Amino acid sequence: MPETTERTGRGRDRKDGRSVERNGEREDERWDDGLIARRAAERIAAAPAEPPAGYEGEGPDEDGGGIGGSYGGGLRHRLDALHELVGLSRTRVEGEALAEAGRVLDEAAARQRLSSRHTVVALAGATGSGKSTLFNALAGVAVSETGLRRPTTSAPLALTWSEGAAGLLDRLGVPGRLRRRPLAGGAADAALQSLVLIDLPDHDSAVTAHRDQVDRALGLVDAVIWVVDPEKYADAALHERYLRPLAGHAEVTFVVLNQIDRLGAEAAELVLDDLRRLLDEDGMALGEHGEPGATVLPVSALTGEGVPELRELLARFVQDRTAPERRIAADIDAAAARLRPVYVADGRPGLGERSREEFTGRLAVAVGAQAAGEAAERVWRRGAIRACGSPWLRLYRWYERLRAHGATDPRLESPVEDELTARQRVEQAVRIVADEAARGLPVPWAQAVRETAARGAAGLPEALDELAAGLGDPAARPPRPAWWPAAVLAQVLMTLLQLFGALWLVGQIVGVVEPGLLPPVLVMLAGIVGGPLVEWACESAVKGPARRYGQEAERKLAEAAAACGRARVLDPVAAELMRYREVREQYAKVAGPRPSARIVGAGTGRRGAPRLGATRAGARVR
Repeated sequence: MPETTERTGRGRDRKDGRSVERNGEREDERWDDGLIARRAAERIAAAPAEPPAGYEGEGPDEDGGGIGGSYGGGLRHRLDALHELVGLSRTRVEGEALAEAGRVLDEAAARQRLSSRHTVVALAGATGSGKSTLFNALAGVAVSETGLRRPTTSAPLALTWSEGAAGLLDRLGVPGRLRRRPLAGGAADAALQSLVLIDLPDHDSAVTAHRDQVDRALGLVDAVIWVVDPEKYADAALHERYLRPLAGHAEVTFVVLNQIDRLGAEAAELVLDDLRRLLDEDGMALGEHGEPGATVLPVSALTGEGVPELRELLARFVQDRTAPERRIAADIDAAAARLRPVYVADGRPGLGERSREEFTGRLAVAVGAQAAGEAAERVWRRGAIRACGSPWLRLYRWYERLRAHGATDPRLESPVEDELTARQRVEQAVRIVADEAARGLPVPWAQAVRETAARGAAGLPEALDELAAGLGDPAARPPRPAWWPAAVLAQVLMTLLQLFGALWLVGQIVGVVEPGLLPPVLVMLAGIVGGPLVEWACESAVKGPARRYGQEAERKLAEAAAACGRARVLDPVAAELMRYREVREQYAKVAGPRPSARIVGAGTGRRGAPRLGATRAGARVR
């Protein structure tokens, strides 16, 4: 049913509810975004207002459709994902790896702006394969030069059955003088109205410019017909340079065995059988038994045998109008296959909780959190001993320190650190966590993770030093528990008892006090024994609080170091891993569902049936 077209007030056409801008402007539903869109807009803005000489003009489609169109939902989503993938990867992946993806995006956008009802099919083949003869047979009139002179075709020649394909031919670089129309052929030609047939130069031409033209055109056409002959169908140049790299484009590929009139029926079957085997070895699926894939067909362009069947196949192919999308989908598959090592690697990349805890633990060691906690605990205990200890024991300890020239008790004094944080320990901790985060990542993303961690580690030791200095020394001013005054008072009481008992004895000696040895001795013994007992009780009671105080000091310093490490290293690394997960998801959308592997055995065909494998002159040398 023809599409209805109505004019809107803003110079647009509306086709069945979707808005389409004319003059090459962007369609509302068309894929276009970012750098690709800007490049396309610049090319459109720079295009001449008047068509060049020889331009046939982009007339409207006979069925009412306009120029260009919107890609299907699945293909559009893959193109959007590929665009996102290129954008997210531009600073992580080398430009050469993304070049093919960028080319696919450019070509998809360019093809979308051109006629959506035309299908461009190229005839490609080797020297002497009869390619131009087949071109003339399909045209119904001699439009391409044939003969014994090689190469015969020196420039692409176009054959169009309808108007509106000039933009496609301009894109292919076919000049106006080489654009032809076929001989009217009734219903057969009516079925080919959407076909644009291109006769390419020989792919094995001795002229380099001819091979360059073939390579460029093969990247732009919607489908290709490979014309081979019984002598060169197994040529290594054809299979290794073209068929094998384009194996993923099987659905838009025809392989025509020409000149079968030179063979007998049995020999022709043997050659066709061997040709299918070689295509299998190239990885190209064959469209047999209703399966999607390349079409293999025997023809004789000279006698016309098989040409009607080829015309019928082409008619169904172009009427389907899915060749451009299938070609672009195959290009995306090829680009995804090339990019797979960049986005997919073995293992499960990520940074687990255990790795994070080990990293923060190493930073805590580097910042000296454990040593600071132990020092705080020692200071607390030393304060308890000083506050609650016997004055005679404190005097003895003072004397011992004085005799040791100021040396302190190693059990009570904190060890001397060379520096507040150990730079090497910090660098080692960052290196270990970066290696763990990069494990399982493709090379570009693993390198990006390591570089991110290295940037965060550049000022991490200094930041930890400042952090530790800002928190202060927890051992400088430890808190005093509420029971310390009572313990100090008890120790004072024990000292007073000793003094009182001593004075009592002195008084008895001098005769001031009535004699009685036992009471003053008991008082003195109570003070002498009670003082150490009070000190021991205080030292035992302070162990628990001192340990908790040291642990709290260690925890605060470790948490502060961990927060600094997270902000400078772990969070940037996690962001980089998140970026990789995003591009990995986009790559999964680009790659689509992976097809099941095709098992091809030596000497077998696509369906496992034994093949005879004819050996002929000119067979390919592997």
